[in-house]
Amino acid sequence: MGQFNYKSFNQVAFGKYIESLPNVKKNELIKSAVLKPNAEIKRAFSSQGGTGYAILPMYGRIDSNPLNYDGKTDIVPNATKTFERGVVVVGRANAWLEDDFSEDITGGVGFMSNVAKQVSEYFDEVDQRTLLAILKGIFSMSGGKNADFVTNHTYDISKLDNPKIDVTTINTAIQKACGDNKTKFSIVIMHSIVATNLENLNLLNYLKYTDANGIQRDLGLATLNGKIVLIDDSMPVEDGDDDSKLYTTYILGKGAIDFEDIGAKVPYEINRDPKTNGGQDTLYARTRKCFAPFGISYTKKQQASLSPTEDELANGNNWSLVMDTESKVAIEDKAIPIARIISKG
Repeated sequence: MGQFNYKSFNQVAFGKYIESLPNVKKNELIKSAVLKPNAEIKRAFSSQGGTGYAILPMYGRIDSNPLNYDGKTDIVPNATKTFERGVVVVGRANAWLEDDFSEDITGGVGFMSNVAKQVSEYFDEVDQRTLLAILKGIFSMSGGKNADFVTNHTYDISKLDNPKIDVTTINTAIQKACGDNKTKFSIVIMHSIVATNLENLNLLNYLKYTDANGIQRDLGLATLNGKIVLIDDSMPVEDGDDDSKLYTTYILGKGAIDFEDIGAKVPYEINRDPKTNGGQDTLYARTRKCFAPFGISYTKKQQASLSPTEDELANGNNWSLVMDTESKVAIEDKAIPIARIISKG
């Protein structure tokens, strides 16, 4: 078996490529119901000449105490609060090149077709990394109400007598985060080691269906405390103080993150170069997408270009709870259905 430009071929009798390598990354976060469309974001970026950052109003709820209706007390009106939320467009691009000779030497294998079939999955992985960077960023916020959010929405059990997630952990974590608003949470995303520990304790219940032959089968979706459990090994794993592994499990509400595919002028194109190496094709791909956590503003304080890098999205200085435009009072963090658990397996 020989090699040409990393393409395997048999110089005597080359067997056809039958299938591409399987994608072992599950990207459950990007596929979940956590993301919801937001027409306001769509309008903001379609009407502002392709800007990469926008400030959107976020309207508060009516509040204040009722007045005594006794025929003597004046009815004084109250104004609702208006909050501001910064949202940013994340632009990503890549390209893949294939030489004509690679196809000739392998008996007509369509390597560029193989690349094209994988582009969608590739950008799912990119989006997953973007979302994980955003979650890291908002849990790295500091100061005042921002620090309160991080404290209230983090349940660290790694130093407790039982440092592993059990039957009560999820419920305790979401109550700590949102109090009586805990019913907003619907999805738990965890590392497979955490899930395996729960499976060994028979705490995960797998949803089932009955096929056409009357046989009951697993759907592959588990539940814990009534929440859908998604298992994905891209969830954060860090080293603990005692050389143990610390696993982050996210608990999110349905629609906790607004999402819009803003689009690029030319999202995909193939460039033909007939000269170099006897001829080659290059597939170029570009995406521009907006991910905006509910109740949290991207401040753009430390961003070097018109699109944030993963490190910039993970920087807590670039995030803040949304503020009232006049009083600069932050939104109540219990309204934000985003929480995390830090555990040992």
